Amino acid sequence: MKKKVAIFASGTGSNFERIADDSRLKEIMDIELLVCDRPGAAVIKKAEDRGIKTFVFAARDYNSKEDYEKAIIEQVKDLDYIFLAGYMRIISPYFLENYKKTILNLHPSLLPKYKGKDAIAQAYNAGDKEIGISIHYVNEELDGGEVIEQTFLTVKENETLESVTNRIHGLEHELYPKVILELIKEAL
Repeated sequence: MKKKVAIFASGTGSNFERIADDSRLKEIMDIELLVCDRPGAAVIKKAEDRGIKTFVFAARDYNSKEDYEKAIIEQVKDLDYIFLAGYMRIISPYFLENYKKTILNLHPSLLPKYKGKDAIAQAYNAGDKEIGISIHYVNEELDGGEVIEQTFLTVKENETLESVTNRIHGLEHELYPKVILELIKEAL
């Protein structure tokens, strides 16, 4: 029986696309919902074009973080997994208490280094020669959950931040679907 998943995203949705269009994943899971916190984000149209239901919200329209997370929990309560793919909000302990199933995140650094925003730029500006990505479980600590898998690239001499960022996105597009596939196959 296929697993039911939600993807949370905030921006263009390039990782959303890679997951949604992966033929191996289509055989074992159904994306039931895209959750997006930015009305007008490009990822919304990408979901709609694929016939995927969306829940779009603006945090400012709610009295508190708990209020909008309650609304999200209502949408995802019957789903097996949540995959964060460029979702730029921190999942609160309240959310984690009320959604007991697996949540994965893709983070563009070799955790535990460079948690939070602008991780690629942080690594690049620090002069790191190896910059990479981590797929990890989500817990109460920002980018602090158990790392499932990591991969990296070697920064070329005189390479620009833009070039490194584009290559990092290439790593993301390969590794995230692979890790999701392995996780779901294990659970079937």
